[in-house]
Amino acid sequence: MTYLTARGLRKSYGTNEVVAGIDLELRRGECFGLLGPNGAGKTTTLRLCLGLTEPDGGSIDMFDLPIPQSAREARARVGVVPQMDNLDPDFTVRENLVVYGRYFGLPIANIESRIPGLLEFAGLANRAGDNIKALSGGMKRRLTLARALINDPDLIFLDEPTTGLDPQARHLIWQRLRQLTAQGKTIFLTTHFMDEAERLCHRLAIMDHGRMMAIGTPRELVAEHIEPQVVEVFGDGAETWAAERGSGLCERCEQTGETVFCYARDVDPLLASLSERPDLRYLHRPANLEDVFLRLTGRDLRD
Repeated sequence: MTYLTARGLRKSYGTNEVVAGIDLELRRGECFGLLGPNGAGKTTTLRLCLGLTEPDGGSIDMFDLPIPQSAREARARVGVVPQMDNLDPDFTVRENLVVYGRYFGLPIANIESRIPGLLEFAGLANRAGDNIKALSGGMKRRLTLARALINDPDLIFLDEPTTGLDPQARHLIWQRLRQLTAQGKTIFLTTHFMDEAERLCHRLAIMDHGRMMAIGTPRELVAEHIEPQVVEVFGDGAETWAAERGSGLCERCEQTGETVFCYARDVDPLLASLSERPDLRYLHRPANLEDVFLRLTGRDLRD
């Protein structure tokens, strides 16, 4: 069952085409990730799919309803965790959930019956009466996730849900998101964390300059776009070593600062060469999603 379909989606601001004819399809019970550098068009894509921004071209269907024409009806089955927390600081934890539930027209009795379970889910069972100002950043983020579930949504949009959180808070949110997909919920996730995408996403797309660069499972993308082994070489002589020896012993070398990245199918010749250079430090590891991301979008800093 498909919950969200977009075809040929386009959006421009002036002469800047932010979303350039992309296709998307989200299936029931999957976590679909959208990755890309700053300015790639991720948040605009989410806003288009939610009916919050009018597209310049293409079509969107959510739960077989046309978007944005029937966005209000479709959003009754949607939960949203925005990039920045927008909890009401004047209300308690419980009051934030009640007020948000009323936006959906839910009866008070239904909201009250859901609050204990949502607070337990968010690890905030003993904080119902606390003011928002008394919560840590991780608590606020977990409450924002709990708030997005007040209407028992089938589809949940999360825009960089763990940015700024410490490792403990990130892992707890990952655990909760896995629980949601296990329950049959569908998640549309944007993130800058490659490990987050690899852990959570059944499928993902890498986006840049408004276009889809690649789409597939994390393993499929690594297998398709990158050599299987990586050797990172550090030290003052790394660049000279790469020019004289390293580049001839692997499929591809890239340099960033004082680090040389060597991508290879057979790393034994590389490791043998490095064993003769005790002045150089190196790290041998399997290729991962971050390598794919950097190959498709480049290593240049984006502002």
